[in-house]
Amino acid sequence: MGTALFSSCGQTGEKAAASDTFTYEVDRFEDISVLKYRLPGFEQLSPGEKELIYWLSEAALCGRDILWDQNFKYNFVIRRTIEAIIDSYSGDRETEEFKAFITYAKRVFFANGIHHHYSNDKFVPGFSKEYFDALVMASDVSRLPLKDGETAADLVVRLTPVLFDPQLYAKRVDQSEGADMITASANNFYEGVTQSEVENYYGSLADPSDPRPVSWGLNSKVAMVDGKVTEIPYRSGGLYGEAIDRIIANLEKARDVALSETQKMELDLLIDYYRTGDLKIWDEYNVLWAGNTDLSVDYINGYIETYGDPLGMKATWEAVVDYKDIEASKRTGVITDNAQWFEDNSPVAPEYRKEKVTGVAARVINVAMLGGDCYPASPLGINLPNSNWIRTEAGSKSVTLANITNAKDIVSRGSGFLEEFALDQPEIERAVKFGSLSDALHTDMHECIGHASGKLAPGTDPNALKNYASPLEEMRADLFALYFMMDPKMIETGLMPSDEPAKALYDNYIRNGLITQIVRIKPGKDIEQAHMRCRSAIAHWVFEKGKAENVMETVKRDDKTYIRINDYMKLRTLFGEMLREVQRIKSEGDFEAGRSMIENYGVKIDQDLHKEILARYEKLNLAPYSGFVNPVMTAVSDAQGNITDVKIEYCSDYLGQMMEYGKKYSFLPVY
Repeated sequence: MGTALFSSCGQTGEKAAASDTFTYEVDRFEDISVLKYRLPGFEQLSPGEKELIYWLSEAALCGRDILWDQNFKYNFVIRRTIEAIIDSYSGDRETEEFKAFITYAKRVFFANGIHHHYSNDKFVPGFSKEYFDALVMASDVSRLPLKDGETAADLVVRLTPVLFDPQLYAKRVDQSEGADMITASANNFYEGVTQSEVENYYGSLADPSDPRPVSWGLNSKVAMVDGKVTEIPYRSGGLYGEAIDRIIANLEKARDVALSETQKMELDLLIDYYRTGDLKIWDEYNVLWAGNTDLSVDYINGYIETYGDPLGMKATWEAVVDYKDIEASKRTGVITDNAQWFEDNSPVAPEYRKEKVTGVAARVINVAMLGGDCYPASPLGINLPNSNWIRTEAGSKSVTLANITNAKDIVSRGSGFLEEFALDQPEIERAVKFGSLSDALHTDMHECIGHASGKLAPGTDPNALKNYASPLEEMRADLFALYFMMDPKMIETGLMPSDEPAKALYDNYIRNGLITQIVRIKPGKDIEQAHMRCRSAIAHWVFEKGKAENVMETVKRDDKTYIRINDYMKLRTLFGEMLREVQRIKSEGDFEAGRSMIENYGVKIDQDLHKEILARYEKLNLAPYSGFVNPVMTAVSDAQGNITDVKIEYCSDYLGQMMEYGKKYSFLPVY
């Protein structure tokens, strides 16, 4: 038996440390930097608030297996095999191949599967097929995920092509033009069906006259059963039922210590939804949740975002537990107080503006726990619910994740990235002085009023934009924020001291969209991730439209490419023109116009420029992606078993946390 490579987070963690001594980065491998996030002010929360956070956090960790299986049908057995090797491999652990295996394991843990979390490309192992065979054969057979009657050698034969054949299950999400996006994608939302069969099936369910349509397909798998296209819902007693029951058990404990009767009612609805899989109950829950805004502790838990489905219908499981940052939330309060003004003064066609902006609630939060598709890679801002009719009638909640953003900002300081890619010293100085504020305001505006703005034309199918819906929606929210950042209203309301933060945002956004974000893309590849397509499409569209008036230009210096913005106000006008068109596309469900905008401006990369940028970035020795380990929560109970406090430790062992979660929070059967 070998010696385990990791120690538990509790043994390697650190107590809440002062910000000047807190070490944020805990691991780095390949293109990934793993960080910790602090929980500022957690000690000052009441015992009741802490207990609620504790049970919600347990629920947030119990759905991990669901995401792994949703991402790819072999992920679960691969993860169990990796865990068995790390725990029990009896061979030499100091060889280069074993180190390469550990790096591969870390990448798989980070992506919740064998496809990159951002590019969707399958990982290429840095070790040989023969070495994989040796690893499995020298591990404890009782720990291996074997089928009945299967041997370790059989497991190797079954998994080797899945891991090593570059053409097999090559992309988790494939949205290439002309491809059957269902059969070409490796995700596990569909089995034995084609794109046309799925589209016909859901087309038969949709009722264009329904003013409150449910989100068809959100929480189910579609498979061909006895020659018939069949939905298999995720629910207690059904698909993923074992993990769902654990989520329910912790949500019930959270309900018992809810901070209000309304929060208790919404948790009851969420539990009922998990038991039944009924999407009408999910809508009832979201209406109540969206309107329940005056709470110090809140959460997200469910099948929510659809980026992992090439058709943009089926949602991956995710969870976030948070508590309010009271001081920082004053900023978002100003934005939401003026939400109607922003809507009324939008460059969008009047018929596609909301006459009355309903229930836009925004907060700055500190994350207490990340789960599912928000872990380890976390969003910086969230706006929910996603249903258009709920946004219109009940409103939405927008949050900016302060402690997550803060951790990333601190680690990025002094990296040399800005100095390498910014045009000149004034641009650098503006970014240093105003970058944190401009980024925060952009996120706030994107989430608070960008996603909450606009409306569909009567009779427009909310799924009309299909695989282009996600990047177009992100464009709409980004453009809303970009347009209003340069508005005098931002200074009048005290959100900005001058227009310098807006200029800093414009500098960064255009630089990122045209140049720096492509460091995340491999040579010869297209842009495929929705947010990256959004930024690329916006930057390239306004650059092209502004050529005649020299709004922006490329600058060559020492064989390096830079971007200069010559007229910030004209650039703002271009953002407004694009926002007007993108909102029209969404409001009318104009698929062809949406497809053309994304494909023409958001997908392709200049290969010569790409080569240059990658070479410049490589010299900086930076990781383009970052994610997080969670804090470790320990409940303190009295003699009667009542929780009286929750203690926090900060995990410093990334691999250790992954292994610990595999033991403590894995509930689904492998087969």
